[in-house]
Amino acid sequence: MRTAYSVETVRAAERELMARLPQGALMQRAAAGLAAVCAGLLRRVYGARVVLLVGPGDNGGDALYAGARLARRGAGVTAVPMDPERLHAGGLRALLAAGGRVAPDVPGQADLVLDGLVGIGGRGGLRPAAAELVEQIPAGVVVVAVDLPSGVDADTGEVAGPAVRADVTVTFGAYKPGLLIDPGASRTGALRLVDIGLSLPEPDAEALQHADVAALLPAPTASSDKYRRGVVGIVAGSAQYPGAAVLAVAGALRGGAGAVRYVGPAADAVLARYPETLIGRGRVQAWVVGPGLGAGRAAEVAEVLADPVPVLVDADGLRGLDPEVLRARPAETLLTPHAGEAAALLGTSREAVESARLSSVRSLAARYGATALLKGSTTLVSRGGGPVRVNPTGTAWLATAGSGDVLSGLAGSLLASGLPAVDAASVAAYLHGLAGRRAASGAPLLAQQIAESLPEAWRGVQAP
Repeated sequence: MRTAYSVETVRAAERELMARLPQGALMQRAAAGLAAVCAGLLRRVYGARVVLLVGPGDNGGDALYAGARLARRGAGVTAVPMDPERLHAGGLRALLAAGGRVAPDVPGQADLVLDGLVGIGGRGGLRPAAAELVEQIPAGVVVVAVDLPSGVDADTGEVAGPAVRADVTVTFGAYKPGLLIDPGASRTGALRLVDIGLSLPEPDAEALQHADVAALLPAPTASSDKYRRGVVGIVAGSAQYPGAAVLAVAGALRGGAGAVRYVGPAADAVLARYPETLIGRGRVQAWVVGPGLGAGRAAEVAEVLADPVPVLVDADGLRGLDPEVLRARPAETLLTPHAGEAAALLGTSREAVESARLSSVRSLAARYGATALLKGSTTLVSRGGGPVRVNPTGTAWLATAGSGDVLSGLAGSLLASGLPAVDAASVAAYLHGLAGRRAASGAPLLAQQIAESLPEAWRGVQAP
């Protein structure tokens, strides 16, 4: 599992470690790891042209010391300072002693640019001097960010104005949430972690990997039957949106439960596509309610919420939810809104949710006493306490009608199979993202193709 820690947590761990190490040792560890990554990206170090964009903080020092190491191996290294009067003194001495030089402007040609302008403590966007240097980065050059791309908020992933778009980000000691959450995540490129020996507490965010998902996937045993594997009930669809029911059932049938029970007005459409579906009410281990319901169906939502089993609420089912009702439920509730629905639930604007996704998903979970899955370019899952789960899979092609219905059915099926809500939501988002990526292959896709690709995604995470 990839774990991420807030700036405050990382800074505290760095202070504790620096108190036990010789002065400057921690920066040298970081610079050594950074230089090694840069050397691996260059076809050859000797004769390579390397440009350092250098800010006044420790990130600038990391860049200068790494540049010195590359210069000693024969690279031509040029440091371009954001503020010539505030360069890291020790790093500058090391670079000049190794044969590097300082220039006022970014050279027109380079093989690699090292972004050491702003560290993890930067907030509120780039200063004009830093933004000007970023604009001078030559097109097509490999850009390596030091700790995080300058202009990205390390704690939230927010980007306020111009920011570096890196091909590789080399981060020190721990991942930071802003490296995993869009829009910052889309600017990090490939992530490389350099271990500098930090001792860290519980993370602020975490991202599942293949092995984590494989360990959570439900699997039948020799004694399993369809009821022991779980039955998920789907209350979805309407005369206007029958396809939502079909797609939710499609996701549920591929989600690990033994059976899917459909309740609603789209039974004919569901059976025509999936004759294995059970029709009508009966005992279930979890419910999905909301996709394509339309208006005026609040009584059906209330009836589902009154059943003491886990319930996933999506789409139209999210309208007018009462936090006190959800808090009083004896079983888990999973809410799966997109940004607009989340804004309505929180009494704010869609823009406010999009600009602060991490705090928004935490607020949703806390206010409603539920697990919240906030859909978007980076899907986030919060249970109200502990680390926020950040989904690392997916593609922009998933932004298509019906995609969320498939996700709801899949997550509901995982709930019925016995997974806790936070795991059901996280695993569903992961598989849904993989399936979407496989189905799209760089081209537009249909929601039904996502459902059809789920078995391949399921097998893929279990492959040795």
